[in-house]
Amino acid sequence: MDFETIIGLEVHAQLQTRSKMFCSCSADYANAPPNTHVCPVCLGMPGVLPVINQRAVEYTAMTALALNCTVAEYTKFDRKNYPYPDLMKGYQISQYDAPIGHHGWLGIEVDGREKRIGITRVHLEEDTARLTHRADFAEHYSLVDVNRAGVPLMEIVGEPDLRSPQEADAYLRKLRSILRYLGVSTANMEEGSFRCDANISLLPSDRDQPTAKVEIKNMNSFRAVYRALEYEEKRQRRAYERGEPLVQETRGWVEAEGKTVPQRSKEFAHDYRYFPEPDLPPLVLDHRWVEQLRARLPELPEARRDRFMSQYGLPRYDATLLTATREMADYEEELVGSFPPDLGLDAVTIAKLGSNWLLGEVSRVLNARNIEMPDFRQKVPPRRLVELLVLERKGTINNTTAKAVLEQMFESGHPAGEIVRQQGLGQISDSSELEEAVAQAIAANPRAVADYRGGKETAIKFLVGQVMRLTRGRANPQQATELLLQRLKE
Repeated sequence: MDFETIIGLEVHAQLQTRSKMFCSCSADYANAPPNTHVCPVCLGMPGVLPVINQRAVEYTAMTALALNCTVAEYTKFDRKNYPYPDLMKGYQISQYDAPIGHHGWLGIEVDGREKRIGITRVHLEEDTARLTHRADFAEHYSLVDVNRAGVPLMEIVGEPDLRSPQEADAYLRKLRSILRYLGVSTANMEEGSFRCDANISLLPSDRDQPTAKVEIKNMNSFRAVYRALEYEEKRQRRAYERGEPLVQETRGWVEAEGKTVPQRSKEFAHDYRYFPEPDLPPLVLDHRWVEQLRARLPELPEARRDRFMSQYGLPRYDATLLTATREMADYEEELVGSFPPDLGLDAVTIAKLGSNWLLGEVSRVLNARNIEMPDFRQKVPPRRLVELLVLERKGTINNTTAKAVLEQMFESGHPAGEIVRQQGLGQISDSSELEEAVAQAIAANPRAVADYRGGKETAIKFLVGQVMRLTRGRANPQQATELLLQRLKE
């Protein structure tokens, strides 16, 4: 039987403001001891009054504009009532029927196909406290850390337009990229500043209505979201084909077991008893203020990708990867602008050279050390990488040596020229020195020599490798190849 998968994502992103949503407590609680970033307001004490964080409203409106939403002229805050212990006052200040942004879209690309995913709403609320569940001996209990309570939290609710885990992954990555370009959120899933709940159901080919919607929680990485949706998609298909009932419920993702498990039934909608927050005035977002925000928006990933393709002639693949993060795109542009004009290279050639290094060796350094581009930039700013590329371009060092020097530049923070001088890594171009290494390589590898002379031309690559080994990577590969070919014809 054929099935159509229907997925909708609800994303919460903590906003990068200095203070909390409705009080002056610091919102930077990451390394703080529990319950130290608190005050009577975020503790929910009787008689206290909240005050709206203007920067949080700005960030939410900017995000709504970046997601092609309509920014509401009139918006307000509401009380969302529920009795969980992570809300000390028994309700959350959120937005219900008048969000800041609504009716937008986000473009994604999967397998070469572009698609627009609808954005239902972008609204602003306060985060909850954090619960830590403990089991000591025979006693089970929970601890409450209020540091997180009241941190500005933006919710982005997507339409159920996603049709596969691959599309959901592309949507989340694109959304994170936009939030980071805007500078409104760190959008780090592992740290909890970018959180996702997924709703998934199936539309079997033998019926007109989809099956009951299942909500999945407890996913703290892109990989977890992908795997959870993939698992749930298969589970629901098997259940339907076996005639087992599919009920509306919330399921949790268990990473260690690679499966979802039931958490609670959602047969009946929870009555949150929303009503307008009486302690906060409605907000009127003036059209001129909104247009000023629009003018402040940075060049976003998609537009920057297209410009990299047109201005620098980069392939779409390169341009997409380079502009996935603002830091990588900024590094590429600074590198292009720092190249000395005396080499006679145009911007297109320099951009491709920079792209090859950033997506190759630099990305390898980042991945091997599990760091981000800002960490790399501190040790190797663009002008320092340019110095390395110029040394390679002029033939002072070869590509193999350049890669090794890059590692040392990152580890030591020293410039490429200094490392090359101190360690004597300059490329060997002197014929007499190379001829000696070529002679040794031929003498030590009679089988490879016989293979080449017997018609196996690929054997020359092995011999070039031996010359590179004998010269500690300093040989000019082209000259070494020419000398080898010359000697092997004798």
